[in-house]
Amino acid sequence: MTSENQLFAATQDKAFRINMDKTVYGSFAEIGGGQETANWFFRSSGAAGTVAKTISAYDMTVSDTLYGPVRRYVSEERLMQMMDYEYRQLIDRLGSKRGENTCFFAFCNTVKCKGYRDNGPWSAWLGVRFQLKPGAEPSDFVMHVRLKVPDHDLQMQMLGVMGVNLLYALFYKREHMDEFVECVGERIDRSFFDIDFMRFSGAGFTMFDNRILALQLVQSNLSEAMVFCPNGCVAQPSDLLYKRPIVLMRGSFLPLCNIHLEMMDSVRNKFFTSLTPEQKARTCDICEISLTNLLRGHEVDLLDFLDRVEALASLGKTVMVTNITHFHGISQLLNQYTKEPVAIALSIGLLNELFKDKWADNPGGILATMGHTFLNNTKFYVTPWINRATGEFVTASTYRAPEKYHYLYKHLFETGDIVDVPYFNQKLLFRTPRDIIRMIKEGDEQWKEYVPEQAFRMIEHLKKDN
Repeated sequence: MTSENQLFAATQDKAFRINMDKTVYGSFAEIGGGQETANWFFRSSGAAGTVAKTISAYDMTVSDTLYGPVRRYVSEERLMQMMDYEYRQLIDRLGSKRGENTCFFAFCNTVKCKGYRDNGPWSAWLGVRFQLKPGAEPSDFVMHVRLKVPDHDLQMQMLGVMGVNLLYALFYKREHMDEFVECVGERIDRSFFDIDFMRFSGAGFTMFDNRILALQLVQSNLSEAMVFCPNGCVAQPSDLLYKRPIVLMRGSFLPLCNIHLEMMDSVRNKFFTSLTPEQKARTCDICEISLTNLLRGHEVDLLDFLDRVEALASLGKTVMVTNITHFHGISQLLNQYTKEPVAIALSIGLLNELFKDKWADNPGGILATMGHTFLNNTKFYVTPWINRATGEFVTASTYRAPEKYHYLYKHLFETGDIVDVPYFNQKLLFRTPRDIIRMIKEGDEQWKEYVPEQAFRMIEHLKKDN
């Protein structure tokens, strides 16, 4: 059986199981990509057991008449209007007739697929309002998908399969978040999409932590990155970062140290010299953590993860967790969301990693890598470093790149792609995060001089690991 036939059979089996489940019944409202999800249930036997109604209010006037006016038609705002209306209709019309034995649901999506002479971007909001048991107050699930394959038919097919996967996951996989997330993207080519937002809310999820769900998306490779706001909420990146300058520092932040904060402040101050007052007011500070920096062996320590996010959030930092290894991947990701200036903060130590022969295996080598890094207004803001063996104080202006990259580095520095950041708190430079971890495990109380109070909670886990 070909992979296409396997996809068809697996999706039809899921739709058939839902059709045969007498406890679930609902409506489908799909705008912008056809009725691809509802169609799977009609193609399987027993659709009358699941489908109360389907609708595609494609015309904007018709859509506004049903759901109310909206600023953007492909938005969470429109999706929530659709879910409100469709679910309310179900309860009003069928609640008294079959509400004692039925878990009602309203599946909705609003989509921008590839059109004629359309170069993107393309995306979809999908959501389900559903009951966990008959008669219960409803819960909501909402997700946002970036459509990466530039083919209208493939986009529609993918959304249909994903819709069936989502309903199947909600009804049969929601007790285990790893299985739930894997099910949503099951059997869909990973290069076709990226899920950058998921959220549970409502009566059945008042105590649910959506940050764990977001982390699971990155772990399952269904998302390149997830963003966590200082208020603890998971954010949809394009909404949060749209038209905003960014200061980004990547690291493990284990533990979060004073040097991280002072370096970021120094980079921001230097960055602000090139911005207008309006840009300064919109600037977003992001602390990015690679998934590999969250692993303990082969697993992620969830308590440790939450401690790091909360420590950074308490200091007003937005946190981004990614499965991206290299800086050029980070630059490409950010440039999908904003065309404003981006400052990537890094130390001389990380700068040195960029000028190593490991890029020889990349298509285009180091030149292509640098080209993909310094997109639009993205620049490296480099803070000093002390060579503890020699005592040498190294800055971006005194850094010596390997001989064969000498002129490349000189070019990047002189054109302003690499910016020298003045930072002279030498006391902090003499202690690396590894040194501080060692001090903590050895019971040396001087570690408190190098760690902000907001990060003391994560220290308890480090002590327990000793």
